Amino acid sequence: MDVALYFLSWALLAGGGFFCVVGAVGLLRMPDAFTRLHAASIIDTLGVGMIIAGLMVQSGLTLTTARLGIILVLVFFTSPVASHAIARSMRHRNVKPVLSEDRTGEGS
Repeated sequence: MDVALYFLSWALLAGGGFFCVVGAVGLLRMPDAFTRLHAASIIDTLGVGMIIAGLMVQSGLTLTTARLGIILVLVFFTSPVASHAIARSMRHRNVKPVLSEDRTGEGS
């Protein structure tokens, strides 16, 4: 059973690392603030979530697992809310996406 938990935890850690790298590449390659915000939210929610879950599996049933669980719940609630608030403030400031009709000259 220990070997299965060992491989599960490392699979979660590797998957979280993969999503963090993909999100970081997305931050560099995406054309506008909205798509970069999406890439950053992937890093926060999926990448960090999988890393924390892998650390929870590795630590076993201890107080550390409970603390990591609290951090995981906070990340899953605050990250999407913060991303949504940033996107709404960009729309309020009239920041347009690159693929918007107004930027291509076809709108109004």
